[in-house]
Amino acid sequence: MVLSKTSSESDVSIHSTFASRYVRTSLPRFEMPDNSIPKEAAYQIINDELMLDGNPRLNLASFVTTWMEPECDKLMMAAINKNYVDMDEYPVTTELQNRCVNMIARLFNAPLEEEETAIGVGTVGSSEAIMLAGLAFKRNWQNKRKAEGKPYDKPNIVTGANVQVCWEKFANYFEVELKEVKLREGYYVMDPVQAVEMVDENTICVAAILGSTLNGEFEDVKLLNDRLIEKNKLTGWETPIHVDAASGGFIAPFLYPELEWDFRLPLVKSINVSGHKYGLVYAGIGWVIWRTKQDLPEELIFHINYLGADQPTFTLNFSKGSSQVIAQYYQLIRLGYEGYRNVMENCRENAIVLREGLEKTGRFNIVSKDEGVPLVAFSLKNNSIHNEFEVSESLRRFGWIVPAYTMPADAQHVTVLRVVIREDFSRTLAERLVLDIVKVLHELDTLPARLSAKMEEAGENLMIKSGKKTELEVQKEVTDFWKKFVLARKAAVC
Repeated sequence: MVLSKTSSESDVSIHSTFASRYVRTSLPRFEMPDNSIPKEAAYQIINDELMLDGNPRLNLASFVTTWMEPECDKLMMAAINKNYVDMDEYPVTTELQNRCVNMIARLFNAPLEEEETAIGVGTVGSSEAIMLAGLAFKRNWQNKRKAEGKPYDKPNIVTGANVQVCWEKFANYFEVELKEVKLREGYYVMDPVQAVEMVDENTICVAAILGSTLNGEFEDVKLLNDRLIEKNKLTGWETPIHVDAASGGFIAPFLYPELEWDFRLPLVKSINVSGHKYGLVYAGIGWVIWRTKQDLPEELIFHINYLGADQPTFTLNFSKGSSQVIAQYYQLIRLGYEGYRNVMENCRENAIVLREGLEKTGRFNIVSKDEGVPLVAFSLKNNSIHNEFEVSESLRRFGWIVPAYTMPADAQHVTVLRVVIREDFSRTLAERLVLDIVKVLHELDTLPARLSAKMEEAGENLMIKSGKKTELEVQKEVTDFWKKFVLARKAAVC
């Protein structure tokens, strides 16, 4: 199945102005060409098309690292032809991965003796890491239920409605019921008390988020742990916790070292973190760490020998590049604790600059919290004339990619804009962004309400159709209309 959409229906060929120096015939767009072309022409054709991509440095929607030092770039390019899975052929690369696992495990306060080896693995991102952690929880739960002679065919997992889509994928792909704690206006993370209430004997784990994708907020893992201990004592269950620290795992240890969220809490059995987010590595690296060897069932680990030696492997894929693993090790030894703390403090300070600049306009409510991932999530105080989707769309004229989105259930009527502050987002850029946002607001205020009129018309139509619907229900429907309207104007590529 091909999940793609053609961006042009009018022309089935690719043309390039400068490549005509090397080749005059156009190339088929969706078929492999019959003949070869010069390398210069292939480069120029692709380079010309890529010019129309957005600037990664101005993509404020993404948590993923977009800049690394030239020395690290060199190391990555030197290892680009190494297949990480060939551990016997590339033993040093394997050793570097093991060092990363042990460094991160100790950063997360894993209960390890001085010479004890940590249990963990590098992945292509937190999505794979979460799949692996979820499988471990499911298999441990099934084995325990089998030993007790109880049914083991209806596992579930408890999360907040704010979880990243990879949790929904895990539940769907591996047949686990996803029980979501709904959100509410003003509280956009999982409520630990409600989460524990939803736990039953079939719950394989409760997933807490250290750094919500929606507003960067840290969930209260300590309160979740304490409440779950009480429930486990009353019921005799042993429901554990997984911490999805994809965004916050490389932030909390440096900005909030006293915050208890990791293996200091006894029910936390595994943690995932994205090396390609605030681990400061380019896209393609994540990590999952287990508390002890017992938390990762041995039966899930495969042993192969057809690459030259016995090699244990626990991944969803097989072949994988070595560059990101090497880059992660570079960052860990290059920056050290001091360097990571400096980077995270700088990100937090720039987030404060942006937040204060937005507050001074008097036009926005700040949805993000002071403690959490360094980002700023904000919404318009008055979106009856123009809304967040229009602001997002208008900012693209200045090169900024700032996402607008609605909150999950039960806060769908709330729409926010979000700016992620990465290492390469400077104070100067923060100040410039505020100026451009002010320009956009001024234009939307003074120009004819081209889009606003459509919203009002849609709202009136919905009011007529809705009959006795409440004001909140109508507001949700108007928001849904705008979401569909904006998405329809963009080229969709999956």
